[in-house]
Amino acid sequence: MNGRILLPVLLALVAGCHSVKIPTNANGTFPAGGSVIPDTKLALTPTYTLSLEKLVYWSGVSAIAYYVVDPMAPNWSIEEAKFPEQRYYLSLKMKRYYTGGAGEARQVFQRRAKEIMRAGGFENFEILEYSEGMDSNAMGSQRVAEGVVAMVGETVPTAR
Repeated sequence: MNGRILLPVLLALVAGCHSVKIPTNANGTFPAGGSVIPDTKLALTPTYTLSLEKLVYWSGVSAIAYYVVDPMAPNWSIEEAKFPEQRYYLSLKMKRYYTGGAGEARQVFQRRAKEIMRAGGFENFEILEYSEGMDSNAMGSQRVAEGVVAMVGETVPTAR
């Protein structure tokens, strides 16, 4: 479920519970010790109940995990620079936390080279340099790839 939809659904579930009240002391402030989340159980089915504290906890964990992994974001980011003589430098970085796609650097590189070739109206391209590796830092390692491609052949007029 999309994160933008999940939060309102959870808030609606909690708002639908009439017995949910934030515990306060005699002067209306939060207690010095203890939880802000009341000790309330939500009856999801006649035989299964879930504590509000666990619901809030696991919703928070899920939201953080979704934000970090973000399965809808592209796995690779590409930076490119054009050199003289129809040559292009491509630098690829994979997102730091991913759920798949670790072995696709070469395919992404070639796909981008083909896009440049087609956009420029060239007949073909040639890979002059290519390398893959890992870039390590305090936040964890990150897959990287870089290379230079040369566009070859006559420029073919593009249809407009």
